[in-house]
Amino acid sequence: MRLPSYFRNKFQRYLTNATAPLQKLAERQLLLQVLVNSNSASPNQFGLYCAEFCAFSQWGEDGIIDWLVKCLPEIPESFVEFGVEDYRESNTRLLLQQRNWRGVIIDGSSYHIDNIRNQDIYWRYDLTALHAFIDRENINSLVGDAGLQGAIGLLSVDIDGNDYWVWEALEVVSPVIVVCEYNAVFGDIHPLSVPYDPLFERTAAHHSNLCFGASLPALIGLGRRKGYTFVGTNSNGCNAFFVRDDQAKSVLGALSSIVSFPSRLRESRDVKGCTIFTSGLDRSRTIQNLPLLNTETSVSTSLAGLPEIYSPEWKASRRAST
Repeated sequence: MRLPSYFRNKFQRYLTNATAPLQKLAERQLLLQVLVNSNSASPNQFGLYCAEFCAFSQWGEDGIIDWLVKCLPEIPESFVEFGVEDYRESNTRLLLQQRNWRGVIIDGSSYHIDNIRNQDIYWRYDLTALHAFIDRENINSLVGDAGLQGAIGLLSVDIDGNDYWVWEALEVVSPVIVVCEYNAVFGDIHPLSVPYDPLFERTAAHHSNLCFGASLPALIGLGRRKGYTFVGTNSNGCNAFFVRDDQAKSVLGALSSIVSFPSRLRESRDVKGCTIFTSGLDRSRTIQNLPLLNTETSVSTSLAGLPEIYSPEWKASRRAST
């Protein structure tokens, strides 16, 4: 007997949802197997983004980090990552499992931290998972008390809010590589960040979820002041990569150019929290009147108060070389 269409569709949705994790794992394993063998030479052709592949990362950061580590063979084998959720999708898990690095990870959800501590990786590797809502006042004590001080291999910052301010405040460790999320909706001309608020929460700041973090120019300026060289972004336009100045020469010598990307993410929400797929400059218009801060001048501003926020390169193309 043939099931009514309603039940067939419901059953198909159930099967899709049930098998999606296995399908995703199989696709990532295949992609990793294909790309990891060609990874070491590809950035010489165009830029850092050519090294991308996904094992555990969201947008290809695994491949970029793997390539950078190969360029820096004496790098300390330790990392810190903020904003990891349950750590099944992250920028450092490949370093943990493939290279046996030591790490400290921090997330604001006790549920996620309990989940991590119950995973096999928590006894197989030297990993410390901390539950804390990070701000610039507590970040040094959190990392230092967890046992990491001085030189480390990598820092990954992705907390959807005070990213600029937390990286600026972090002094207890000196990472060789820094990966920091940027908000491409703020454009690529002005050094902008959300004003510091220790209780900042992305959805509370605006229902669209588009007003958070800092622009790429703001992070490049901060990196320069802290002694870091900007070496490029991932192709999806959300993570910027930096190498400490004393180690940057070997990376720059292996890159043909330093390339940054705008974002095509369509993650905006309406007031009910439903995804509405706003794209392009319409995303910036959605939050144009919200308060921002120029990180170079400390002057309050907004996107509406700026004559232009996107360079011609970012408007015309997905690729912008510096």
